[in-house]
Amino acid sequence: MKYMLIMRANDQGIEAYQDMDFNEVIAAMGRYNESLIKAGVLLGGEGLTDAEEGFVVDFDTTPPVVTDGPYAEAKELFNGFWIIQVSSKEEAAEWAKRCPLGPGARLEVRRVTELEDFPQDNEWIQKEAEWRAQAEAGQLARPTE
Repeated sequence: MKYMLIMRANDQGIEAYQDMDFNEVIAAMGRYNESLIKAGVLLGGEGLTDAEEGFVVDFDTTPPVVTDGPYAEAKELFNGFWIIQVSSKEEAAEWAKRCPLGPGARLEVRRVTELEDFPQDNEWIQKEAEWRAQAEAGQLARPTE
């Protein structure tokens, strides 16, 4: 079975993050990612940009309406995701509006951070680049039991 671990934070968590040393945050995440890789369970993982960069496509109307967002409510469930590579936010919105969903459904669209978004001289960012290269080359093997 596969699982997606969705990182969420309330206002208190966001405030606490702002008071933390950024390099320690990256190091802690790097250690966690490394442990997942060594256990052979990590299939993929990406951070998302701030919610302010996102938008919502609402399918309650025809054509669907795109609004700045996201506007998730606790009663809404996260049911899956796509990762697409496009040239702009506007192109992402066009693809999102084409999704075969109807009333009661919404797509939250967020840009996925890339390694280039982080300090390139950081030890964990460099390791992440190496791990990705190894994974693409098929060199990250599952540990033997």
